[in-house]
Amino acid sequence: MSGHNKWSKIKHSKGKADAAKSAAWTKLIRELTVAVKQGGMDPTANFRLRKAIDDSRAASMPKDTMERAIKRGASDGATETLDELIYEGYGPGGVAVLVEVTTDNRNRSASDVRSVFAKTGGSMAASGAVAWQFQKKSYFSFEKSTGITEEKVMEVALEHGAEDVVDEGDSVDVKAEPAAYQTLKDAFDKAGFKAATADILQIPQATVKISGHDAATMLKLMERLDECDDVQKVHANFDIDPAELETLTRG
Repeated sequence: MSGHNKWSKIKHSKGKADAAKSAAWTKLIRELTVAVKQGGMDPTANFRLRKAIDDSRAASMPKDTMERAIKRGASDGATETLDELIYEGYGPGGVAVLVEVTTDNRNRSASDVRSVFAKTGGSMAASGAVAWQFQKKSYFSFEKSTGITEEKVMEVALEHGAEDVVDEGDSVDVKAEPAAYQTLKDAFDKAGFKAATADILQIPQATVKISGHDAATMLKLMERLDECDDVQKVHANFDIDPAELETLTRG
């Protein structure tokens, strides 16, 4: 089970969804603000903002909270400067890790991320050291337990810009270029297909198989990075056997 497409499921299986709602809203508020600063307030012309609004609604964020974040991003007088950064590093077993950060304090963010790596058997790496191992892609995952099939997904996906549709056993996964995200999402929504994961992710070109102590520590590293206030997304190229993963996440 590889890190690029299963981490969101792992988080839910560990029962973190409710406890992390406040932290998730903080990340989404920053994404709303940055999206407006970069592309304006019209979600029909700013697909990043439209996605941020959809994600915020899915996280049950109150409408007035979303509106304040959007207005903050549009305000010429806003004093907060938010920088988008990517930190690179290695986890246990040589797993490559990319950490996306949105921050108003670069020193704090770097210190927080470095501390997590150091405490969980990893290490920070120089810019470019691991980024080449990933490709930025639109990514959708549909759980087969809902009755969806590869054939149904493929029929919609390939007509709307998808590059690849793969049956992963318990899910059907779709990859495409980032620019195709909104077109695909609209098409899936129209067809009544609800994705368990719909996002733009850094997909690894190859994975690193880990087990035992390395696997347990890698999950801890991902979890603690996710808990950092400034961290928006974490990507990694680990691969853990499904049976072992179930055992590790059950606790």
